[in-house]
Amino acid sequence: MSSSASSLVECVPNFSEGRDKARMEKIVDTFRNRQGVKLLDWQNDENHNRMVVTVVGQPGPLSQAVIEAVGRAVELIDLNSHKGQHPRMGAADVVPFIPVRNFTMEQAVALARKVGEKLADAYNLPVILYEAAASASHRVNLAQVRKGQFEAMAEKLKDPAWKPDFGPDTVHPTAGVTAVGARMPLVAYNVNLGTSDLAIADSIARKVRHISGGLRYCKAIGIELKERGIVQVSMNMTNYEKTALYRVFELIRIEARRYGVTVVGSEIVGLVPMAALVDTAAYYLGLEDFLPGQVLETHLME
Repeated sequence: MSSSASSLVECVPNFSEGRDKARMEKIVDTFRNRQGVKLLDWQNDENHNRMVVTVVGQPGPLSQAVIEAVGRAVELIDLNSHKGQHPRMGAADVVPFIPVRNFTMEQAVALARKVGEKLADAYNLPVILYEAAASASHRVNLAQVRKGQFEAMAEKLKDPAWKPDFGPDTVHPTAGVTAVGARMPLVAYNVNLGTSDLAIADSIARKVRHISGGLRYCKAIGIELKERGIVQVSMNMTNYEKTALYRVFELIRIEARRYGVTVVGSEIVGLVPMAALVDTAAYYLGLEDFLPGQVLETHLME
């Protein structure tokens, strides 16, 4: 990585493989030991059958690494035999770019479009732009883009309203469809419930997610964690400053009580901005007039 004045952008690609370690390592290897790119984190979930990778770097080197990683996923993953709890429509399911330093949202949008076009050309892959990079208002919300999942995409793409922004108008036979976009940082946050009843998790997810009347910056679905015998409300918090983690946690706890169910834990998937955790800690500790600048580590990083 170069000097502190250089532009930095983050990418958090999600791949539809969370069980085969050899395959996951081959995909992650495309981000390792590259000039201008730093692999920050990667996590897999066997229930979701999904892997989330977090990388940061200079726009040019990072975009090239992402293109190669998607190519590796196209080569290794066959969605015809993929089963998991998390919705998916592509081997490389979503590829969001997030501005970090000296890089605007407008530049992130331009980078997403450039990468999307290159992915389509290189791998004969249909690409739909979403979030800030979306080419139409009905494509902004990833849930709407991915609705129907891989199994229904062949029919969905026949509708002119869902014509891919780049690539063929037909689904890739094994790798499906990839969504490429630009967005602000989000927090992948899951809350586990002390029950095996998926209907309860689904009901609570409907109560907390914005699309069905819940919290403005919350997307949520119910997930079954079979090996643990419990269920989960799996969420993307798209603006942790306006919808805090403690707020959704407490709302889920309130709704769970209606079913006689307790919250048994929660988890963060991938990396999380420190401010999201500081805000929640301040709430539960009842801190008055607390400022993020009072956290020791914020001064050590200056």
